[in-house]
Amino acid sequence: MVRDKVMRKLREGQFLRAARGILHTPPVQAADDGVILFSMIGTKVLLPYLVAVKSLHAHLRRGRVVILDDGTLTAADKAVLARHLDHPRIIPIASVETGPCPRGGTWERLLTILDLRRDAYVIQLDSDTVTLGPVPEIADAIAAGRSFTLRGGTDAEILPMDEVSARARASAGPGRVHVQSAIEQAMEAMAIPGHPGLRYARGCSGFAGFAPAPSGRALAEAFSVEAERLIGRARWEEWGSEQVTSNFVIANDPDALLLPYDRYMNYWNEPIAAGTGFAHFVGTFRYHGGAYADAARAVIAALGR
Repeated sequence: MVRDKVMRKLREGQFLRAARGILHTPPVQAADDGVILFSMIGTKVLLPYLVAVKSLHAHLRRGRVVILDDGTLTAADKAVLARHLDHPRIIPIASVETGPCPRGGTWERLLTILDLRRDAYVIQLDSDTVTLGPVPEIADAIAAGRSFTLRGGTDAEILPMDEVSARARASAGPGRVHVQSAIEQAMEAMAIPGHPGLRYARGCSGFAGFAPAPSGRALAEAFSVEAERLIGRARWEEWGSEQVTSNFVIANDPDALLLPYDRYMNYWNEPIAAGTGFAHFVGTFRYHGGAYADAARAVIAALGR
């Protein structure tokens, strides 16, 4: 365990050295064109975040940046963000009211997105992502007003709630399960007035697009209240409930899109295939094999050109 922790820190240091090159790339020119590139960040992820947002913007060529400050951004961080991202709007996390939903666990992030989507197409982008190439599916989704999400796995699909529950029960192991499995098993009993035929998909909230919708956070709040009724407040407040809610909201948007996994992937220490447009370097294998650092170097070199 000690050796693994030391190796992870060494690999993280290797990545951060590579990521520092992002500070020498041209700044983003923001556009008030109806698209928002949104992330929740803090001081520890400043460099990887700049790699994530600048690489996406370089291929999308749209939008302005809005940031939710997790409470740790310094004055120096904000100066860097202003210089590189054309003076983005920065929202303090303490200013976000969560209403009937939990606090923490990135709930403030999701609820802010849903508030912003009343007037814009909002793309949620985690700081541990890299856009490696063209993203025409994203441009098409924006043009068509379709919400989208990264798939949690290759087999993810949008399903009716009773089938979600049946699959969750079939795949659940013995003992206590993650909050995602707990609420998925109970989804067949969920009822939200005015929303017949509810659906769900096992997506990943690390990269998701929310098409404009005047209803804002109403559906998410109703879902959260139902989830709490079904599995209890303590369980629903566990880490992961926000991602479940993000998946639910998108699955119930009109004509929602699950991004093709061969081009939009979560990195699980496997080779990144040629033609991959987007990679999410999830925590388990984030620094394995140097793939994350290699991706950062590649996009930094491209931005520099």
